[in-house]
Amino acid sequence: MKTPATALPKLSPKAGNASAVQAAGACVCGAVRLEIDVPAVWAWHDHSARSRHAQGAAYATYVGSWKSRLRILQGAEHLTRFEDPQAGTARSFCARCGTPMLYERAHSPKMVNIPRAVFSERTGREPRYHLNLAEQADWTWAGEALAPLKGYPGVMRERPRKKTRSAPLDPMFEP
Repeated sequence: MKTPATALPKLSPKAGNASAVQAAGACVCGAVRLEIDVPAVWAWHDHSARSRHAQGAAYATYVGSWKSRLRILQGAEHLTRFEDPQAGTARSFCARCGTPMLYERAHSPKMVNIPRAVFSERTGREPRYHLNLAEQADWTWAGEALAPLKGYPGVMRERPRKKTRSAPLDPMFEP
Protein backbone atom coordinates (compact mmCIF):
# COMPACT_ATOMS: atom_id res chain seq x y z
CA MET A 1 0.00 0.00 0.00
CA LYS A 2 1.42 3.37 -1.02
CA THR A 3 0.97 6.22 1.44
CA PRO A 4 2.10 9.86 1.24
CA ALA A 5 5.26 11.01 2.96
CA THR A 6 3.18 12.74 5.63
CA ALA A 7 2.69 9.27 7.12
CA LEU A 8 6.40 9.10 7.96
CA PRO A 9 6.71 8.83 11.74
CA LYS A 10 8.57 11.72 13.39
CA LEU A 11 11.39 12.07 10.88
CA SER A 12 11.46 15.87 10.68
CA PRO A 13 14.50 17.92 11.68
CA LYS A 14 14.95 18.57 15.40
CA ALA A 15 17.02 21.61 16.29
CA GLY A 16 19.72 20.99 18.87
CA ASN A 17 19.23 17.22 18.84
CA ALA A 18 22.28 16.35 16.73
CA SER A 19 25.47 14.81 18.07
CA ALA A 20 28.88 16.33 17.37
CA VAL A 21 29.40 14.17 14.25
CA GLN A 22 26.94 13.40 11.47
CA ALA A 23 26.94 11.49 8.18
CA ALA A 24 24.97 13.12 5.38
CA GLY A 25 23.14 11.34 2.60
CA ALA A 26 21.01 12.22 -0.40
CA CYS A 27 19.02 10.69 -3.22
CA VAL A 28 20.36 10.68 -6.78
CA CYS A 29 18.55 13.89 -7.83
CA GLY A 30 19.32 15.68 -4.54
CA ALA A 31 15.69 16.45 -3.71
CA VAL A 32 15.86 14.44 -0.45
CA ARG A 33 18.72 15.03 1.97
CA LEU A 34 19.15 13.40 5.37
CA GLU A 35 21.70 12.93 8.10
CA ILE A 36 22.28 10.57 10.99
CA ASP A 37 24.34 10.91 14.10
CA VAL A 38 27.58 8.95 13.93
CA PRO A 39 28.28 6.23 14.77
CA ALA A 40 25.38 4.32 13.26
CA VAL A 41 24.00 1.50 15.38
CA TRP A 42 24.82 -1.27 12.88
CA ALA A 43 25.48 -2.04 9.22
CA TRP A 44 24.78 -5.22 7.28
CA HIS A 45 24.28 -6.83 3.86
CA ASP A 46 20.76 -8.16 3.25
CA HIS A 47 20.55 -10.97 0.67
CA SER A 48 16.76 -11.43 0.97
CA ALA A 49 14.67 -11.57 -2.19
CA ARG A 50 12.55 -8.61 -0.99
CA SER A 51 15.56 -6.34 -0.49
CA ARG A 52 17.14 -7.55 -3.73
CA HIS A 53 13.97 -6.59 -5.63
CA ALA A 54 13.52 -3.27 -3.80
CA GLN A 55 17.14 -2.21 -4.44
CA GLY A 56 17.50 -3.76 -7.91
CA ALA A 57 20.81 -5.32 -6.92
CA ALA A 58 22.35 -8.64 -5.84
CA TYR A 59 21.96 -7.56 -2.22
CA ALA A 60 21.31 -4.40 -0.23
CA THR A 61 23.67 -2.87 2.29
CA TYR A 62 21.95 -0.97 5.10
CA VAL A 63 23.03 1.26 7.96
CA GLY A 64 20.77 1.17 11.02
CA SER A 65 20.04 4.20 13.19
CA TRP A 66 17.69 5.19 15.96
CA LYS A 67 14.86 7.24 14.44
CA SER A 68 15.63 9.93 17.02
CA ARG A 69 19.13 10.26 15.48
CA LEU A 70 17.85 10.68 11.90
CA ARG A 71 17.00 14.07 10.45
CA ILE A 72 15.37 14.72 7.07
CA LEU A 73 17.12 17.95 6.11
CA GLN A 74 15.33 18.59 2.86
CA GLY A 75 12.62 17.09 0.65
CA ALA A 76 10.40 15.18 3.09
CA GLU A 77 7.53 16.06 0.75
CA HIS A 78 9.32 14.07 -2.02
CA LEU A 79 9.39 10.84 0.00
CA THR A 80 6.88 8.19 -1.04
CA ARG A 81 6.19 5.25 1.23
CA PHE A 82 5.36 1.65 0.33
CA GLU A 83 4.07 -0.55 3.16
CA ASP A 84 4.17 -4.33 2.90
CA PRO A 85 1.82 -5.63 5.62
CA GLN A 86 2.72 -9.26 4.88
CA ALA A 87 6.42 -8.61 5.58
CA GLY A 88 5.77 -5.97 8.25
CA THR A 89 8.01 -3.46 6.48
CA ALA A 90 7.79 0.02 5.00
CA ARG A 91 10.14 1.41 2.37
CA SER A 92 10.41 5.08 1.52
CA PHE A 93 11.97 6.37 -1.66
CA CYS A 94 12.35 9.64 -3.55
CA ALA A 95 9.29 10.14 -5.75
CA ARG A 96 11.36 12.19 -8.23
CA CYS A 97 14.31 9.85 -8.94
CA GLY A 98 13.28 6.57 -7.28
CA THR A 99 16.27 6.29 -4.91
CA PRO A 100 15.46 4.00 -1.94
CA MET A 101 15.93 6.11 1.20
CA LEU A 102 14.45 4.38 4.28
CA TYR A 103 13.58 0.84 5.31
CA GLU A 104 11.51 0.31 8.46
CA ARG A 105 10.45 -2.93 10.13
CA ALA A 106 7.44 -3.32 12.42
CA HIS A 107 9.38 -5.40 14.95
CA SER A 108 11.90 -2.53 15.41
CA PRO A 109 9.63 0.55 15.64
CA LYS A 110 12.32 2.87 17.05
CA MET A 111 14.90 2.02 14.37
CA VAL A 112 15.28 2.99 10.72
CA ASN A 113 17.56 1.41 8.13
CA ILE A 114 19.07 3.49 5.37
CA PRO A 115 20.78 2.17 2.23
CA ARG A 116 24.53 2.65 2.75
CA ALA A 117 24.93 3.96 -0.80
CA VAL A 118 23.05 7.20 -0.08
CA PHE A 119 25.88 8.34 2.22
CA SER A 120 28.91 10.04 0.72
CA GLU A 121 30.94 9.72 3.92
CA ARG A 122 31.62 7.22 6.67
CA THR A 123 28.81 6.26 9.01
CA GLY A 124 30.91 4.89 11.85
CA ARG A 125 30.00 1.25 11.15
CA GLU A 126 31.35 -1.15 8.55
CA PRO A 127 28.93 -3.80 7.27
CA ARG A 128 30.18 -7.03 8.82
CA TYR A 129 26.95 -9.03 8.89
CA HIS A 130 25.23 -10.95 6.10
CA LEU A 131 21.53 -11.70 6.58
CA ASN A 132 19.29 -14.09 4.66
CA LEU A 133 22.12 -15.93 2.89
CA ALA A 134 19.72 -18.81 2.20
CA GLU A 135 17.92 -16.43 -0.19
CA GLN A 136 21.10 -15.28 -1.93
CA ALA A 137 20.76 -15.15 -5.72
CA ASP A 138 22.71 -17.84 -7.54
CA TRP A 139 24.16 -15.17 -9.87
CA THR A 140 25.72 -13.09 -7.06
CA TRP A 141 29.45 -12.55 -7.46
CA ALA A 142 31.12 -14.47 -4.65
CA GLY A 143 34.70 -13.25 -4.89
CA GLU A 144 35.91 -15.31 -7.82
CA ALA A 145 39.12 -14.13 -9.47
CA LEU A 146 38.67 -11.31 -11.97
CA ALA A 147 40.78 -10.31 -14.96
CA PRO A 148 40.74 -7.17 -17.12
CA LEU A 149 38.66 -7.38 -20.28
CA LYS A 150 40.92 -6.52 -23.22
CA GLY A 151 39.94 -3.36 -25.04
CA TYR A 152 37.63 -2.14 -22.24
CA PRO A 153 39.58 -0.17 -19.61
CA GLY A 154 38.10 -0.49 -16.14
CA VAL A 155 35.99 -3.53 -17.00
CA MET A 156 36.75 -6.76 -15.19
CA ARG A 157 35.44 -10.21 -16.00
CA GLU A 158 35.33 -13.58 -14.39
CA ARG A 159 37.65 -16.04 -16.02
CA PRO A 160 35.87 -18.95 -17.63
CA ARG A 161 35.73 -21.97 -15.42
CA LYS A 162 38.09 -24.68 -16.54
CA LYS A 163 36.40 -27.82 -17.64
CA THR A 164 37.37 -30.79 -15.57
CA ARG A 165 38.42 -33.77 -17.55
CA SER A 166 36.46 -36.79 -16.65
CA ALA A 167 38.33 -40.04 -16.38
CA PRO A 168 37.94 -42.17 -19.47
CA LEU A 169 35.66 -45.11 -19.08
CA ASP A 170 38.26 -47.40 -20.64
CA PRO A 171 42.04 -46.79 -20.50
CA MET A 172 42.19 -47.88 -24.14
CA PHE A 173 40.51 -44.57 -25.16
CA GLU A 174 42.90 -42.20 -23.34
CA PRO A 175 44.33 -39.47 -25.57
